[in-house]
Amino acid sequence: MLKHPFLEKPYVANINSFLGGIEIYDREETLGEELWKYDPNKDSDREEIIKKYILTSLKYLSYRHKLVLLEKLGELLSIESHNFSSYFEYLEEEYRSLAWYADEIVDPRGFFSKIYEIAKIVWKEDLIKAESEDRSTW
Repeated sequence: MLKHPFLEKPYVANINSFLGGIEIYDREETLGEELWKYDPNKDSDREEIIKKYILTSLKYLSYRHKLVLLEKLGELLSIESHNFSSYFEYLEEEYRSLAWYADEIVDPRGFFSKIYEIAKIVWKEDLIKAESEDRSTW
């Protein structure tokens, strides 16, 4: 069974993990200022956000975790009714604030779809390695 990278418990993939790189709570004056220079609805900016901030923030994941997380995202993307805008909602009680509010992301599904597309390219070698293994040994 695949364990959480830092805990002795089973790993449960959560696509909120992808948004950790644009989480600015208590970092509005540093990371927030950096991110606000980008337009998350503009393709070229979105690609840079994903490569520079989102995927970079997930460096701690092993190749196995990357595969499981990306598969989870793929599953959710295949569900037409899945509400991707909910991931961008401000959650004050959880001390979680993203660089952009849900209503500022014109196409939340498209945002996550772009993450999926780019991660498959950037993580290609890790994904191939994980896919070649017998998951029962994890």
